[in-house]
Amino acid sequence: MKTPELLFYIIVGILIFDFMFDGILSYLNNKNRTTILPEELQGIYDDETYKKQQDYDSTKYRFGIITSIFNLCLMMGMLFFHGFAYVDKLVANYSTNPIFSALFFFGILAVAMDILSMPFSLYSTFVIEERFGFNKTTAKTYIMDKIKGLFIGVILGGGLLTLFVWFYEIAGSYFWLYAWGAISLFMILMSMFYSSVILPLFNKLMPLEEGELRTDIEAYCNKVGFKLKNLFIMDGSKRSNKANAFFTGLGSRKTIVLFDTLVNNHTKDELVAVLAHEVGHYKKKHTLYSIFISVAQMGVFLYLLSWLIGNADLSSALGVDHPSFQIGLVAFGLLISPVSFILSIFFNLLSRKNEYEADAYAAETFKGAALADALKKLSKNNLSNLTPHPLYVFFHYSHPTLLQRLLALNKKNG
Repeated sequence: MKTPELLFYIIVGILIFDFMFDGILSYLNNKNRTTILPEELQGIYDDETYKKQQDYDSTKYRFGIITSIFNLCLMMGMLFFHGFAYVDKLVANYSTNPIFSALFFFGILAVAMDILSMPFSLYSTFVIEERFGFNKTTAKTYIMDKIKGLFIGVILGGGLLTLFVWFYEIAGSYFWLYAWGAISLFMILMSMFYSSVILPLFNKLMPLEEGELRTDIEAYCNKVGFKLKNLFIMDGSKRSNKANAFFTGLGSRKTIVLFDTLVNNHTKDELVAVLAHEVGHYKKKHTLYSIFISVAQMGVFLYLLSWLIGNADLSSALGVDHPSFQIGLVAFGLLISPVSFILSIFFNLLSRKNEYEADAYAAETFKGAALADALKKLSKNNLSNLTPHPLYVFFHYSHPTLLQRLLALNKKNG
């Protein structure tokens, strides 16, 4: 068997294995649902709400099977019928400039994928989420999100791709160093300015108004020595009834965002506890460490890419006779997916560890019981699965399960 043919079947094998492995995990997770909850989780759901949660989880599972099969069939079609080669040839008929060729190539794929995936997105949003009382997205908001997402993709994605190809043309195999520097800078800037540049394009951010909640939050921040200038309420209810909160930014740009759905459904103590959890992420330097690790990972990937992107056998595996940047990038992405999967396990382990630490910080500096109540209420309002399968958690969860977090908090309080 020739090398290109071997590489082709390796890619096909990777895709099939990934589909089957994820399918088995999802099946185990689906079968792990139970009507009998551990003592620590008793009382979170009443019988009617718990039945609704089980139905919601089951519906998402069945829909996930359909989308996974569709995506696998689509990718297999692109591979066996040389779809990537066809798009590459189509682009070559209009431009031989390497930058324009790469932009057109990935632009065509992105638009085609968006069109093909749109029915699934619409069904998920306007049927499933609507049926279970979560969806607040209007047709206008959905369309505007698509337009804004396209705009950001063209500006940011197209800009980075242009830089990558240009670096490749001027620096050859050393392009990865230039690309690494550019994307590292981009990641840092995105962490610093996401909440002030990107997020406002989609949501309104309002400073938390004066009142008892702000007074309690400011008192807590002064107590732990956390200078918080940017505390916002986001109109998450514009799209969904689900609630959340997150921390972003570095240094003076650090920002905490609370969904309005969170503020409306929780007590002051619960909200301060949630904020204390987010402060814990900053105090424990989780955001900073995550950026460093991501930058290091990107450097390794780009170095490997610099060795393989011009490989003729790799391009031939996708049906292209002459190597090109875009075909090499696609083939590399498919081949490297097992490494990405293994790294995702590490990142999930690290993320879960960080969540435990942030919970412990909130319990130490505020009230662990209030955080536990907030977590229970969040799980109920979001119809979260309270009994996921341990293997599914290990491979897919970035946060510990509710039960794990409650047990850790009880141990900390005890």
